[in-house]
Amino acid sequence: MYWIVALFDEKTEQRIEEIWKGLSDNNISFYGKEIKDGRPHLTLGNYSELAEHDFIRLMDDFYLGKRSFGITFNAIGTFLNYKTLFLSPTLTKELSDFHTHHHEHFHDFNSTANTYYLPGEWIPHCTLANKVSNEKLSQAFKFCLERQQTLHGKVTEIALIKLLEEKDGIIDAPIIYSKRLNG
Repeated sequence: MYWIVALFDEKTEQRIEEIWKGLSDNNISFYGKEIKDGRPHLTLGNYSELAEHDFIRLMDDFYLGKRSFGITFNAIGTFLNYKTLFLSPTLTKELSDFHTHHHEHFHDFNSTANTYYLPGEWIPHCTLANKVSNEKLSQAFKFCLERQQTLHGKVTEIALIKLLEEKDGIIDAPIIYSKRLNG
């Protein structure tokens, strides 16, 4: 399985990692530790299969010259039936267009794409807690609500991540290629 993700500037990444650490330190969620070398991100696409070299070549061409852009997280949400808590960014035209243009350019890969991440279905989010009990989900929500304020940051990099294995509750999903955005 593969994910194409938007990564954030260092300050934004640190603020989200602080939330992960707080949730972990309070024995609420260990999401920040469940993915080896995991980084805060927005998933733009999820694919069950990819021709890696073709995708990377297209990714290199498509994201060449693309500019970084601002992102504002001002809501906390949850996915029903998934026990997931997330920061939700404002869906600006710039973010929506960025996502749509990705899928238009990589349309040949959409046959293996998870439909939740396609334009018209996508709910942009940055996961804070995942697969927790109802009680822990409530605790995570309360924890974040009491501590989190609007977070302004930038999308600065696009990365391709590949799921390698899951062992002892830890997912090994390294970045296999990334492209920095200009600006």
